[in-house]
Amino acid sequence: MNLSTNPSLHLAVVLDQAGSHPAAATEPDGPGDHGLHARYWIDCFTLAQRGGLDLVTIEDSQGLVPAAAEAAPPGHGRLDAVTIACRVAPATRHVGIVPMASTSLTEPFLVSSQIATLDYVSGGRAGWEVDVTTAPGAAAYVGPRHVPTGEALFAEAAEHVDAVRRLWDSWDDGAEIRDTATQRFIDRDRVHHIDFEGQGFRIRGPSITPRPPQGQPIVATLVDSDRGQALAASSADVAFLAATDEAALRRRADAVRCAAAAAGRDPAQMRLLADVDVVLHPDPGAATERRARLDARTPRVTGRDRLGFTGSAAQLADRLLEWSALGIDGFRFRPAAVLVDLPQIAGPCVEAFRARGARRDANQETTLRGRLGLPRPASRYAIA
Repeated sequence: MNLSTNPSLHLAVVLDQAGSHPAAATEPDGPGDHGLHARYWIDCFTLAQRGGLDLVTIEDSQGLVPAAAEAAPPGHGRLDAVTIACRVAPATRHVGIVPMASTSLTEPFLVSSQIATLDYVSGGRAGWEVDVTTAPGAAAYVGPRHVPTGEALFAEAAEHVDAVRRLWDSWDDGAEIRDTATQRFIDRDRVHHIDFEGQGFRIRGPSITPRPPQGQPIVATLVDSDRGQALAASSADVAFLAATDEAALRRRADAVRCAAAAAGRDPAQMRLLADVDVVLHPDPGAATERRARLDARTPRVTGRDRLGFTGSAAQLADRLLEWSALGIDGFRFRPAAVLVDLPQIAGPCVEAFRARGARRDANQETTLRGRLGLPRPASRYAIA
């Protein structure tokens, strides 16, 4: 199969502690406590970069990591995703870095400055995966705040993203003067109060951080429900689509683009990537055995059904090229066990894509927006 007419499939990977499968930490070659050390994350990002992946997302949660089995301890801690991102940024050069941060438990002003800082530290490779926290009792981890539910929760998330984007725009490009002769650091006319008022918060601004190198770092969301679909259509540059089968994936992709157009956005300025759980091994039979072993230790988490694949990297590339005809722009891999599956993704799988004419070298692009083929937006407040 040759897709040389469409050489720009985008590839991403999720890093979620030991892996996306809840039994990943029980594997004999699991990372142990390495997830609490910078070297583990740097090595994973370096491997993803070497394989030419476009971006890496970092999962996060305000709760403890769940136990892998009844006999296991009740859970263990994790590092903060945004802080991990700022640590790995200086150790990488090309791959996009997209940590998760909650709209339910984190203030917009904090998120805006954190992701803007990451964009500076990474040289324009930052993004933010929006986490709409729905876990019962999650707010108890951070303080006495009432977290809305249902429609109100996603409405608040949309307002949160809007406020963050406005804060990124609150400094014009070139607002910094740094003129020692006149002792002027900024042009005050190019720094703006955003005067944002939502249902749950008010922000006057401006940001404490100048406009990020990308202007607007990438905003990404998971689409696994109609509410998530509406949020992506109104707010996201990248949508990760969770679907149970090929027909559902096509419907979801079409629905997101139609909803974006209805919201007054250009659907061509969004990138839709399908989420795929993967268990890989050069021997497909060994991959099947590993999947069975993981599932026997603990059932897979239900409620967020995704496409899945078990087999060799070459077989995965062939299957994904078939799925790419369903109206999507690429894929986000969810390795069952990071230390086992990530080398297969970044090595044989990407090579199989290249051999089939479905990948191009995007390392000449200096920003994540450039890798994704998205333009740098103008500031809404900029002086003409």
